[in-house]
Amino acid sequence: MSLRTGLFPAVALAVAGLLLTGCAGAGGEAAPGAARRSAGTAALPGAAGHLGPQMQMVRSQEIPFLGPLTRAKISKATQQAVVVVGQGPDSNQSAATLYERIPGLGWKAVSDPWPAHNGLRGWTDDHEAADHRSPIGVFGLTDAGGKLPDPGTRLPYDQEAAFNAPGTGFEGEPLRGSFDHVVAINYNREPGTTPLDWTRPLGDEKGGGIWIHVDHGGPTQGCVALKLDRMKELLVWLDPAKRPVVVMGDAAALRR
Repeated sequence: MSLRTGLFPAVALAVAGLLLTGCAGAGGEAAPGAARRSAGTAALPGAAGHLGPQMQMVRSQEIPFLGPLTRAKISKATQQAVVVVGQGPDSNQSAATLYERIPGLGWKAVSDPWPAHNGLRGWTDDHEAADHRSPIGVFGLTDAGGKLPDPGTRLPYDQEAAFNAPGTGFEGEPLRGSFDHVVAINYNREPGTTPLDWTRPLGDEKGGGIWIHVDHGGPTQGCVALKLDRMKELLVWLDPAKRPVVVMGDAAALRR
């Protein structure tokens, strides 16, 4: 099992390569639908020399590879983060690692890096509809759904036949099954609604329907995609009480 039961062994965030498919639908996005009807420790440099070995100060552990601007976007109330690091600004291959914030210790990896896919053309700070890039940033994860039954998530879960992905992806692979399980990424959407809700607060031109969904073997339209077993692990792990977010972008962008 890839999701760790212990929180303390450190995991280096490696960027793994893979291939993936897209968020299908009009404008390259998930199809619209009705709104949901249901609901480490480390001594500071020089500390030992000045305070003595019994009085070393403790520094809270940060998520590796994130720069100060990215870290500042993560709320102090957030205790879960899915960190998706792309191989490059124009790459559709990335890796996702789960992190939890442990009181008094800081952030700890609780999974190995999972191979993932993102938008066909990589990443962008200024996402637009059908640009085939994934938006860079820190976004809430509040709502889930899919064509298949809820695997046991604590997020609101909307099971509907409308989670359908017909056709083929960029590499000719079938899209069938990619929306069996999804988690809506709160980019240009109304939190607290089904992932199928088509409300776009920033306007239709800024795109939307950006999800974490099941990988089907090729680049996405802008979503992040994980293998089916990893999607199930993610859904069971996510806890709305811990204010989960996804931190996503290429490695250079996330280091800012």
